[in-house]
Amino acid sequence: MAESPPLIAVVDDEESIRKALERLLRSAGFTADTFASGVTFLEFMRTRAPACVVLDLHMPGVNGFEVEAELVRAGSRVPVVIITGHDTPEARARAVGLGAVAYLRKPVDDVLLLAAINSAIAGELPLSVKPA
Repeated sequence: MAESPPLIAVVDDEESIRKALERLLRSAGFTADTFASGVTFLEFMRTRAPACVVLDLHMPGVNGFEVEAELVRAGSRVPVVIITGHDTPEARARAVGLGAVAYLRKPVDDVLLLAAINSAIAGELPLSVKPA
């Protein structure tokens, strides 16, 4: 029996980004689930764990930093790739300090994102953090 493709979770409040990343991930051979909020993603994590999470930092309600912190509290080993449109040295340091394996600025380069996801799934951690 063929092994099912790795599941990648995309957490971003912008629908256009979720749809674009879902198409990209599926075209690269992954299974993708998308979440419009940190709350819905954390609820999902109670019953299932993806191979990797692509996480936006700045979302209403539960933001990406809070999602990362909750994953740490829960003892999750799921690698987190951060994507953000609001890059600052402080945000980068905080996200990486919480355990992000990669930090990418929007608009996200498809090749860099797929490389980060593949490296994270392969366990090649920590990844180098991409500069702004």
